[in-house]
Amino acid sequence: MVTTPPTESSSSRPVVLVTGGAGYIGSHACKALSRAGFLPITYDSLIYGHEWAVKWGPLERGDILDRARLDAAILKHEPFAIMHFAAHAYVGESVTDPGKYFRNNVAGSLNLLEAARDHKIARFVFSSTCATYGVPDSLPIRETTVQRPINPYGASKLMVERMLADFSVAHPLRFAALRYFNAAGADADGEIGEDHTPETHLIPLVLDAAAGVRPSVQIFGDDYATPDGTCIRDYIHVSDLADAHVKALQHLETDPQDRHFNLGTGHGHSVRQLIEAAETATGKKINVVVGPRRAGDPPELVADPALAGRRLNWHATRSTLDNLMSTAWKWHNRAAKELG
Repeated sequence: MVTTPPTESSSSRPVVLVTGGAGYIGSHACKALSRAGFLPITYDSLIYGHEWAVKWGPLERGDILDRARLDAAILKHEPFAIMHFAAHAYVGESVTDPGKYFRNNVAGSLNLLEAARDHKIARFVFSSTCATYGVPDSLPIRETTVQRPINPYGASKLMVERMLADFSVAHPLRFAALRYFNAAGADADGEIGEDHTPETHLIPLVLDAAAGVRPSVQIFGDDYATPDGTCIRDYIHVSDLADAHVKALQHLETDPQDRHFNLGTGHGHSVRQLIEAAETATGKKINVVVGPRRAGDPPELVADPALAGRRLNWHATRSTLDNLMSTAWKWHNRAAKELG
């Protein structure tokens, strides 16, 4: 079993198993891996992912809960590392159906970790989330901020972080857990982008309203203690996130001591600012409906990404609000024409 990347004289590229590689962030990570000289093997059930998003390596269709299928894919491709994106990620649904989230996100991840252990795969990059922090006591959010998730989704991700820490003590496993904030935007080449069913992310909903697919976009509360009364979030371009995963994988080869990293810009934008940016990018007026606050929505969530800058040499270079919105709009129009 391969446990280290092949040398430059090898005829094959080093292989990375990417669970959830047919999804929004996972597919962008596959493209970044390919550009960096790796061969991404997408392992995806296609329940939420899309076959059209698998462009940079083979697709192995399977569920992370299916150990036999995982074993077969690993034996076939012999990856030296795993990038783990496969997770259910609807916060509201996690509250009404927590069993679904603990079964897939926790039990499925345990299945994957045990497969990594048994096949001696010693590198593991985990797609975590700022939802593990819950409602922070202070801003910006650092890796040392107390983690107090307020929903089963965030709790499930925190449980996986704990499993990774324990496995790394018991077994020769090096891991990085990347806690990222609000993923947004799309591939600059227009090859892949965001396409969820149902769609709950703000930017696609705003662009749907601009395109007339939806009659309006709803703001959940405009009476927060923020400059314009709406929630503020740290939006990070999905391609910046993808690059961070590659850098984290490379980091594990040389300096695995820092294991948890916040991925954000360090700057927040309000809901109203996003809507204004969408109007600029699309040239269209967007109808807005103001509704009540959602339970558990903090007024502001902003990352401190300094550790990732120092240790991974990673910086968000594509995450201006204009670029987030313009790449998302480019993808939105292409998807409407080609994907229906």
